[in-house]
Amino acid sequence: MTSFDERFAAASDACTVSVLRGPRRTPAAAFSALAAACSDFGITKADWYGAEGGAVELLEARVAALLGKPAAVFLPTGTMAQQAVLRVWCERRGSWRVALPDLAHPVTHEQDGPRLLHGFRFEHLTTGRTVATAAHLAAVTGDLGAAMIELPLREAGCIAPTWDELQELSTAARERGVPLHVDGARLWEVAPFYEGRALADLAGLVDSVYVSFYKGLGAFAGAAVAAAEDVVADVRRWRRRQGGEMFQMTPYALSALLALRDELPRMGECVAWARTFAAAANGLRVHPEVPQSTTFVLYADRSPEEINDRLLAFLEQERANLCARWRPTEVPGFAQCEVTVTTTALAHDPVHVAELVAKVALG
Repeated sequence: MTSFDERFAAASDACTVSVLRGPRRTPAAAFSALAAACSDFGITKADWYGAEGGAVELLEARVAALLGKPAAVFLPTGTMAQQAVLRVWCERRGSWRVALPDLAHPVTHEQDGPRLLHGFRFEHLTTGRTVATAAHLAAVTGDLGAAMIELPLREAGCIAPTWDELQELSTAARERGVPLHVDGARLWEVAPFYEGRALADLAGLVDSVYVSFYKGLGAFAGAAVAAAEDVVADVRRWRRRQGGEMFQMTPYALSALLALRDELPRMGECVAWARTFAAAANGLRVHPEVPQSTTFVLYADRSPEEINDRLLAFLEQERANLCARWRPTEVPGFAQCEVTVTTTALAHDPVHVAELVAKVALG
């Protein structure tokens, strides 16, 4: 860690206000909230390997109901969740080929684990900043164990297909007999993009869906897979085989229940805030121009080092966590910053925040 990194971390920790970065709660505060939640949700006993009643079963039932699926299963990580459900589909289909975007999480962030652990062969459903359509699926010939889309596609700026494109892709997959799985790590955050559509409407277009409880919602950790009962039963077996059936998962389940209760209902407000911010970010390029979820990317015609120097000065002077650090882009001399709007931002005026960010970025 460089001296700049140390200064930046110290300045960030010293901030008393959070804007576009989530608040940092002490462990004591977080655990106190869990203790209160036991009373709120009527939890009187801890789970036993995820069973025997309690918070885990309550969470699984809540997720299944939200997504309109017959069943759901809690897993400690999204990486484990998706590898497990893809394994189930591939074994059933007798093919280890999975069609997915080349920017999808299993390709870009899992250090070749899906191939080494399960033998998956990934075929590129799309490449680059492109959302998947029925035409893309048709272009991947031969037997497939599953097709997977990331909704929204995070590494492309959290972009998503239209409702009609989703319907067409769903129909194409079912006509071909290929299970369609959704990486919904940020499904909660993109749902408002499909105005008038419930989460169950989105999940109804696919055979299985994974959701995260810490991305956007701010829970401790954890994920869930929702699907038909027999699929969920097989995912449970793979949860145990992969070492994910912890003796007690109550703290994680309670944290997720709190997040679903307190944070999920405000996702629409967060997306509206993001769009107002984006429209007011004069001098900065926003991708997508109108945010489709709570996450989008800012670009500035400045070097990241120059911007981060100003950002550090802002943190130290104002003690307000304005935004994340800026990073290099593929174009030399330009910088980018991923912005995620959480309920913390709702306490601030998006136009004023956009002006502050633009001033820090552009000087």
